[in-house]
Amino acid sequence: MRADDLPRVMAIAEQVHVGYFEAEEVFAERLALFAPGCLIAVREAGEGEEEVIGYAFLHPARQGFPPALNTLLGHLDPAADCLHLHDVALLPAARGSGLGRRLVDVLAELCQAHGLSKAALVAVHASNGYWQAAGFLENAQVSVQGRAYLASYGDDALYMTKNLTW
Repeated sequence: MRADDLPRVMAIAEQVHVGYFEAEEVFAERLALFAPGCLIAVREAGEGEEEVIGYAFLHPARQGFPPALNTLLGHLDPAADCLHLHDVALLPAARGSGLGRRLVDVLAELCQAHGLSKAALVAVHASNGYWQAAGFLENAQVSVQGRAYLASYGDDALYMTKNLTW
């Protein structure tokens, strides 16, 4: 992902994450703090053009401390022990294409490359079944601060983690 992809990312977020608004500054900061974890999915749109059909934002974090929705981090946590999948969105045309499975593979590759043995995410939109099938489990060990932040995602939000081994 590059900074000039952010308007297309925002357009996808508006379609896919209704009720979960995040400002473009939040995504721009994630890109500036951890570019390897900021990904876009594209498909050929004809005449050498590409169409962005999805995106993902991942960054190092501390397990049990999910970031609040629509909040700047300021910096990466120096005590980070996991890779947090902050946001993923695919347009309907991209669903069923295997991109979700590929994202889980990329997540594991990034964890290994950065010496992290765990991954974490906040499941919304009743997506916990999908993430369970990908090896994530609900994790109730969330800090007091993390619980407050988790509430920013809504009542049905679940904090989930996955242990990775190499």
